[in-house]
Amino acid sequence: MTSELSVAPSDAAARRAVEPVIVYPNGTLAPPDLGLYRSARAGACKTGEVLVQPREGGCFHVPAGGFFRISSVEGPQVGDLNLWNAHNLDERFYSGKTRAIHGTHITTGERMWSNLPYLRPMATIIEDSLGWYGMDEFGGSIHDVIGTRCDPYTHHLLAGDDYHHCCHSNLSRALADETGRPLKEVEMQVHDVLNVFMCTGFTRDTGQYFMKASPVRPGDHIEFFAEIDLLGALSACPGGDCSSSHSSDAAACYPLLVEIFAPADGALDGWQSPPPSGYDRSHGR
Repeated sequence: MTSELSVAPSDAAARRAVEPVIVYPNGTLAPPDLGLYRSARAGACKTGEVLVQPREGGCFHVPAGGFFRISSVEGPQVGDLNLWNAHNLDERFYSGKTRAIHGTHITTGERMWSNLPYLRPMATIIEDSLGWYGMDEFGGSIHDVIGTRCDPYTHHLLAGDDYHHCCHSNLSRALADETGRPLKEVEMQVHDVLNVFMCTGFTRDTGQYFMKASPVRPGDHIEFFAEIDLLGALSACPGGDCSSSHSSDAAACYPLLVEIFAPADGALDGWQSPPPSGYDRSHGR
């Protein structure tokens, strides 16, 4: 029996036609100084690299004022990126607020923000070789902050077996190895990700999260400026380019390269690392 409440009212069209309002208009945010960042990057020297193997994770450090680049090096591959304050793992990337400020996908000139109560820029994208992609006819785009990361708990729920190379597990193992802390302890610090190179969106009919083959090819890269001292972790997703399967050993997977660069002395004169949020944390008390 159809509920009376599910029947469209006579003014349904008028209700749907109401103009949307941007929840967090970002026009008051000071734009990043991409000119300064790119000038400093042009004279920067490479100081290290991490080659993240397929279906594995790896950690890296970037001091404030440094740069890191994630590149496709052998074949189409997406990655799941976590960032923490290198001195305080309680401060970590906040995908939800980043999405609210910038949108479902981020690219050059946009930032990865940290969680409450810190809420400050952690990293700024200064180059994106896939920036040309834009939004396709399906509503898909690149580098999303809407997906959570593939994980063994959801896999077990839906498939009924245990799979240990989901991105959540890869990131957990990498963080445990890097910090020397117990796996079950550091797992609680692993968080929702920036899906690097992944092509995703929401279906128009059901609103479900979808993935499609990433346009990433060897040589494609995304590059960041570290706004604070960072500890990063990257997983080379078991979905490969995410064209068909997810969280399995069936997809063709390839490594991802993370390169670290340090600017020349004086290249960032006048720049300061952003402080945590200035809110007094009184919450009305």
